[in-house]
Amino acid sequence: MSQIPDIEVLRYTAFSTDPEGGNPAGVVLDASGLDDAAMLAVAAELGYSESAFLTGRGEPGGAGAPDAREYTVRYFSPKAEVPFCGHATVATALALAERDGPGDLVFGTRAGTVPVTVTREGGELRATLTSVEPDVLDIAPEDLAEALAALDWPAADLDPALPPRIAFAGARHLVVAAATRERLADLRYDFARLEALMQRLDLTTLQLVWRAAPDVFHVRDPFPVGGVVEDPATGAAAAAFGAYLRAGGLVPDTAVLTLHQGEDMGRPGTLTVELRADDARVRVSGTGTRIGG
Repeated sequence: MSQIPDIEVLRYTAFSTDPEGGNPAGVVLDASGLDDAAMLAVAAELGYSESAFLTGRGEPGGAGAPDAREYTVRYFSPKAEVPFCGHATVATALALAERDGPGDLVFGTRAGTVPVTVTREGGELRATLTSVEPDVLDIAPEDLAEALAALDWPAADLDPALPPRIAFAGARHLVVAAATRERLADLRYDFARLEALMQRLDLTTLQLVWRAAPDVFHVRDPFPVGGVVEDPATGAAAAAFGAYLRAGGLVPDTAVLTLHQGEDMGRPGTLTVELRADDARVRVSGTGTRIGG
């Protein structure tokens, strides 16, 4: 029997215009009457990596563009609340744009204030989120060794040009770069062991990457702490990865990067990451579509 409360739960996929691609998210545009347990129940029954809940609305112009529509947003995985979720942010912005029209939004999240702009390009809506101020940290050698052991990835299979780091742009992600596309494709990890490490280090996902070209990457994101083996398209990790690349001098200070994710899961999606020399924040954009009409 369904445990979802009697509310309207929309279903969108982000970072793809194909309902079978990208990363699906639940979206509740009016969650003001739901408590934490009810929001978690919705997220758990949907089974998506995250769902977003609009729990309040602020006054326009308080923190963003003068005409921006402001909302308070919370995000839940099937197992717990998370401070920020990029793909659910994109999904929610697209749902609001379909209801109210494109424009500027400001989302108040537990990670901080996240401006979002939705534009219409041809017949498609496209959402661009701007992350909170990012940070990049070293990882202790023993923690990296444990992560590689949980992944069953030999250290020799890593790309030495992209050293492992922990990156934050609303949530913490461990960036680990594979030397080959084949290494990235072969993902069979110890769920419980990796989950335990991630809980200890307060990680949301691992951002596993392979560099296909100077500005093109293939990525995968194990997400055991959310009760999901793998996240199909991860906007928060994409923002953190952009910060990681810039902090390491691995891309120019101004750059537009393309991330391909979900191909190995049969849910391909595309994330665009923009870095600006005059702004430490990272912009992540993508399309999306409603699932099920």
